[in-house]
Amino acid sequence: TSTSSVVNNAINMKTFFALASICASASAFAPAANSAVETRLFDKINNKIDLDSPKVATMDKLSNGDKKVYCRCWQSGTFPLCDGSHMAHNKETGDNVGPLIVSVDKAE
Repeated sequence: TSTSSVVNNAINMKTFFALASICASASAFAPAANSAVETRLFDKINNKIDLDSPKVATMDKLSNGDKKVYCRCWQSGTFPLCDGSHMAHNKETGDNVGPLIVSVDKAE
């Protein structure tokens, strides 16, 4: 009986290690848990600007010599213009968003 239990234990250990290696290999192909950045990709970007509108669109005119800095993080208190809120957003989320800067050369 003791010989058969040793053989059974050896087979069980072989089976265990075989299954463990298969599971370890399979886990390499399993999707990773969602990180904050991945989750953020599917969240709403705009959580405070004109939420009742189906689309927020801004039209602006620039004259010769003008320069404007537009918000792209949707956090600005002066939207559509940038107020630097993206810096706090970037620090909090690890994002790297910055403003859109548009300028028109002065007429000669």
